Amino acid sequence: MKIKAWSILLSLILTLTLISLAVVLTLACKPLYYLDIHALHIPETTGYTISEIKANYDAVIDYSLSFGNAPLEFPTFPMSEGGRIHFEEVKNIFNLFKCMAIFGTLTGAAGILRQRRKQSYGYLKLTAILTVALPAVIGATVALNWDWTFAAFHELAFNNDYWLFDPATDPVINILPDAYFLHCAVMILVLVILGSLICGLIYRRVQRKNVK
Repeated sequence: MKIKAWSILLSLILTLTLISLAVVLTLACKPLYYLDIHALHIPETTGYTISEIKANYDAVIDYSLSFGNAPLEFPTFPMSEGGRIHFEEVKNIFNLFKCMAIFGTLTGAAGILRQRRKQSYGYLKLTAILTVALPAVIGATVALNWDWTFAAFHELAFNNDYWLFDPATDPVINILPDAYFLHCAVMILVLVILGSLICGLIYRRVQRKNVK
């Protein structure tokens, strides 16, 4: 089946939207971190209470999820100027994902309605392929060397070394172990793969219905 240019464009939009939604949903999933507080023994390794850890973590997440310009303030942790700049840069990246999720959802919905009227569903198959290909590549990289992947991402995303926190001036890094970010990466991959499976299943169902 020949896939037209509009279907390809819609597939790219839906793929970026699924990825953006996965990132935003993972960022907003505080229970993931709350589980890691115990699983990674963060209170024991840092000396902070669970309530203090949650309060400072929540401050980071609420700041990152907000579109507002209110500065980040930790309830009990100090923060260096470099730390402040880094969190601003992180917030800008998440704002981009949030905008892509919103714009992509609206644009994708309009595109889906258009294709539905034309009884054209090739975009679903292509979206399923694209959204599973990316997690496969990233997942393989993470599995081979998570530390390298983590460092490489930061070097690509930021044009400075402010992400290399000094625990003495930015103690928040003590409650954000690398393993937590690994778990976030896994959750993002799982959500993207789930989106791919849904697109694939819908495509197969539509194709079977059309055959009948």
